[in-house]
Amino acid sequence: MVKSAIMINDSNFEKYSSAFTLSDMEIFVFPELMYSLLLANIMSPIVWSWRDADCFVKLVGKGPYKKLMRLKQFIMDQFEFNLDLQTWGLTDKNTELVRFSKYISPEDISKSNALFGYHGDEYYFDIDIRRHFGLDKYDGDAIPYWKTETVEAMEAFRLKPGYAMGAGECVSLAAVYAAAAFVVCQIPLEDIYMVLTPLHSQNFIDINGGVITNNRRLVTKSMWFNGTELSNKAQRAIRNEQVTIVANNTGFVHCFYDEATIDKNSYGGFIGKIKGFLEGSLDMMGMANFLRSHSEYQKYFQFCKDCHGSPRFVKAEVLFHYEHLSRFRVADATHEKLLAEVNEDDLSNHQCPKRIRCDQCKEFLGDKKPDIRTTEGRGVLVKLFSRYMPDAEKFVGKLYDFLYIAPKLPSVEKEYKPVEPIKISTNMSREQIFDYLSNIREKNITADLAFYAYRDMTCCDWKPFIKAAVERNPVSIDQAKSKSIEDCFQWLQSIPNGSIYDSGRLAQPDEVVNYKTGDGVEKAFTLANIIHNRTADEPIEIKITGKSVVLTAAGKFEFESSKPFEKTIKINREEYSSQ
Repeated sequence: MVKSAIMINDSNFEKYSSAFTLSDMEIFVFPELMYSLLLANIMSPIVWSWRDADCFVKLVGKGPYKKLMRLKQFIMDQFEFNLDLQTWGLTDKNTELVRFSKYISPEDISKSNALFGYHGDEYYFDIDIRRHFGLDKYDGDAIPYWKTETVEAMEAFRLKPGYAMGAGECVSLAAVYAAAAFVVCQIPLEDIYMVLTPLHSQNFIDINGGVITNNRRLVTKSMWFNGTELSNKAQRAIRNEQVTIVANNTGFVHCFYDEATIDKNSYGGFIGKIKGFLEGSLDMMGMANFLRSHSEYQKYFQFCKDCHGSPRFVKAEVLFHYEHLSRFRVADATHEKLLAEVNEDDLSNHQCPKRIRCDQCKEFLGDKKPDIRTTEGRGVLVKLFSRYMPDAEKFVGKLYDFLYIAPKLPSVEKEYKPVEPIKISTNMSREQIFDYLSNIREKNITADLAFYAYRDMTCCDWKPFIKAAVERNPVSIDQAKSKSIEDCFQWLQSIPNGSIYDSGRLAQPDEVVNYKTGDGVEKAFTLANIIHNRTADEPIEIKITGKSVVLTAAGKFEFESSKPFEKTIKINREEYSSQ
C-alpha cells in the first residue's frame, strides 16, 4: 500500500485536511475534493453491497439505463435530504476568509458562495437566504459547517434520533448517486460529470439523451421540460446560477481558477451535450409543458375534441385540472384518453372567443416551423398570438426562456494542465479499483486525496486528520460545554464502542457525537478536541498500543480500540505530529 504518496507541505496541508471534513466551502476552494469523495464512495463496501439488493439482482443482464431508473427509487428509499444547522455546527465568515485567503480572494468568495454574500437566483434573494437557512437567529457572521457526508456518514444518520433512514445534503447525494451509477448501474466514469453551483450540486449522466440527478431524484430530458413544480425546482440552479465546478475522470474546471486539469476535448464534449439537453422543442408538447408551468396563460388556449364527427371544445385550464387527477397527460400520446375523461358539462359546442385552438396551433407550428431562437421566428409567433392575448411579445419571450436554457458554465478559455486521468472500468472488482487507485496516487492528487476522504488511516498521513479533528468539529465541543473533562470522558465511555467506518478507517469527533458510537481511537480524538478547545496550550498525547488507547493531558484517560494501529499522536496548539 502506498503511504503519503504526495508530499504534504504548507502549500497543500489545508487541502489534505479538508478531505476529512469536506465542507461546501472547502470543496469550492479545493475542487479536487469533489471527485475524491466520489472515488471514496466507489471504494466503499456499502455501495458495492447495493449490487446484491433484490431490486438490482432482478435487473442482472439489463442495460445501464434501466438500472439507473431503478436507482432513483432505491436512493429515495435509503436517504432523506438533510440540511440543518445542528448536524455539523457553525463557524464564522472571518475565520473561513482568513483560512482560505491565500487560495482565493474574499471578493471572489462573496461573489460565488451563498454564505458569504452571494444570493443566487431571485428566489433566494427574495426570501432572504439567511432566514431561509435559519441563520437569522445567529450573529450576522455565523455560517454553517455544511459538511459533505461520505456514504458511511449518510447511512449512519439512522443512528440519530428522529431519522428512520440515512440522510445527506445535496453534495453528498450527488456524490453517492455518481458512485452508485458507476458501481451498481455500470455506467462508465467517462459518461458521468459532476456539476456544482454555489447553492446546489448535481450530476449530468450522458446516457439516453442525458439524465440529471437532483438531490434524491433523477430528471430525464422529457421530465426536465414537463413544466411540473418538481422539474422547475430541479432547473433552478442550472437555469439561474453560475456553475462553479465541472469535474469528471480527467480533472476539473473551476469558474475562478485560470488553470484547469480537465481534458479540454472532454470539457468541450460536455458543453455540447448539456446544452443539447437544455434545449426544448417548439411543438405542441413543448407548448403544453410551458402552459403547465405558466398557468396564467392557459386562459388564452382551448382544446378541441372530436365527438362522432362534431367538434367539442374545452378550456385549457379545465383540461389541465383533469390532468392533475389522471394518469393521462395533455399533448402526449395519452392526450385523447385524457379528453375522453372530460365531463360532458365541461365541453362546449362552440369555440371560446379570444382563445387559440391547440390543434390549429399545432398545425401552425408544424407548417411554419418558426425558429423561436431568431428575431424573425419570434416575430412570427408574436403575430400569431397577438390575436388572442394582450402582451404576446412577453408571452413569446417567456416561452423562449422556458425552452432554451443557457447554462453559465466555466469558460473554456483556461490554461489546461492535464493530469493522469482516472481509468477504472465497470468490469473491475472493488479490490482491483482499490489497487489501481493506490498505484496512481503519486501521479494524481485526486486519487491520493480519495484515500483521505475514504478515511483510510493505514495509508495516509495523520497530521491532516489531526488538524481537522481539533479545528473543525464544533458539535462535540458544544455538546460538552457544560461537562467537566472527567464527565466528558465518562460520557464518551458510555457511548457504544463501534465505528461507522470499517477496518483502519476513522471517524471525526463530530461524527462520533452525532451518531453516538465510536471506536476508542475516535473517542480519544473527540476528547482531545474538547480539551484543545478549552486549553490550547495544554500538551496532548494519544498513544495507541494494540487495544489500548491512552490520552494524556493533565490526567490519563484510557479507551479500548479494535483498530489496527500502533501510533503516538502529539497535539500542542497548532503543532501536530504522529509517529
